[in-house]
Amino acid sequence: MHKTPTILLIEDNPNNARIMSRVLEQHEYTILHAEDGETGLGMALAEHPDLILLDLGLPDVDGQTVAAWLKQNEVLRHVPLVVVTAWPSETAGQMVAAYGCQGYIPKPIDTRQFPDQIAAFLTSA
Repeated sequence: MHKTPTILLIEDNPNNARIMSRVLEQHEYTILHAEDGETGLGMALAEHPDLILLDLGLPDVDGQTVAAWLKQNEVLRHVPLVVVTAWPSETAGQMVAAYGCQGYIPKPIDTRQFPDQIAAFLTSA
């Protein structure tokens, strides 16, 4: 039986979270949503998602701290971590390299390309 990939979305903007969730749910992904970094870390530990999408500008713990913690955690360090950010591409690229993320997707997301981008990150893991 084929297992539906579970994606943890750590995103504080409700509109962005809703758009990303709707697009991915149409492609048979199970979506978990955390509105802040601390909740996201707890959900990652409890649920062991197949992929984590991380906004860098979170209200409580910044995305860089969340990324660093995830990559230092023995259980979660192998989960693909993808930054979804409106930051300039050069800055986002530096963050991806510095924190060991698999890549980044610029905001606003392109809803037509987003499912293929996610599928590529899942298959390259």
